[in-house]
Parts: sequence; C-alpha cells; structure tokens
Amino acid sequence: MIENLKNLEKLISAELSSRILKSEIENDELIIEINDNNLIEVVQFLKSNFQCKFRQLIDIAGVDYPDEEKRFKLVYLFLSHEKNTRIKLSMSFETDKIINSITKIFPSANWMEREVFDMYGIKFKNHPDLRRILTDYGFKGHPLRKDFPLTGFNEVRYSEKEKKVIYEPVKLEQNYRNFDFESPWEGTNYLKEVNKEEKKNGKEN
Repeated sequence: MIENLKNLEKLISAELSSRILKSEIENDELIIEINDNNLIEVVQFLKSNFQCKFRQLIDIAGVDYPDEEKRFKLVYLFLSHEKNTRIKLSMSFETDKIINSITKIFPSANWMEREVFDMYGIKFKNHPDLRRILTDYGFKGHPLRKDFPLTGFNEVRYSEKEKKVIYEPVKLEQNYRNFDFESPWEGTNYLKEVNKEEKKNGKEN
C-alpha cells in the first residue's frame, strides 16, 4: 500500500509539478496541497488519468482558522476503487475568495458545496444552485465559523401564523433548578426540610 502511494505521489508530482505546493503520505493516505486557482485542473487529472482513477468524491470539508491570513481551508477527499487508494486535496485561501465549483466534474459535489456555503459562507463560482441546505431560510450567520455565537438572546422557529421562519427573544419555560448530591440513604436537603415542616405542623395541630 505505502509503495503504491509513493509511486502515485511521484507520478502526480511529476505531471503537476508547477501546481503542487506540498505532498506527503500520512495514515495510508496521500495528502496534496495546491493553490485554489489550480483546483479544476488538478481534480480533472486525478479523475481521468489512468494511473490515478479517483472517480469517487467522498466529501468536501471546510476548516476555519480565524487568526490566519488565509482563514479558510477546503479539503477534498477522493477514492479510487480500482486502485484501492485514497487521496486528500487541500487548499487555503482568504475570506472573500470565490472558489471554482467542481460540480461539472463530480455532480455529487452539488450538495457538498452547498453545505460548505451554508456552514462557512464560502462561495463557489459556476455552482448550479448555491443555496443554504442545512439551516432555515433567512438564517443569519454561518454556524461552523469560529466567531459564530454559541449563545444569544434570540431563537429561530417557524411561525404557523406568519408562514415563515421568525426570530424572537428566548423564553425559558421554567426556572432553573438546583440539585444537591447527598446520599439517598441520608436524605436530600429539601426532604429534610419537608420532614421538619411536617413535624412542626403536626405539633401545632
């Protein structure tokens, strides 16, 4: 397996020498780093070259590094059934960069790119239908960005009356409860207080 990956790495590095920034083998997978403007050409080569045959797109994963100049990274995972090998293609880019869609090469990228757009706000050029896919219509922000707030004062829900998704202040249905962790054999504090109150009322009566 490793020997095959080494041969594959040499082949790709030789054929795409000016387009490969870095390559390494890790966890029985070949990882290749490229510039975003070379994406289409590299993906087309990986799919069509008879020595590669990476004909299945497994996933497209986004990563957010908010402190980096090139904030976002996209990782494309491909599988070759014929060669029984996997490859990861990664690239880093700035926040406002628009990435080329690979839907014409791999139609299954359609929903994957929509998910990345929804979760990270990364846009894809020449995508046939770039809309949110996991969040509601009118949702504000992108949940997998590191600066997305984890708590807030608004909640999102569908209003049957208005027939649309609305934002409204959070309402807590019950007060917070305090729990004690005394041994059940000894009795919890609130039971002790109830017993005292019952005994007191019994004496008064």
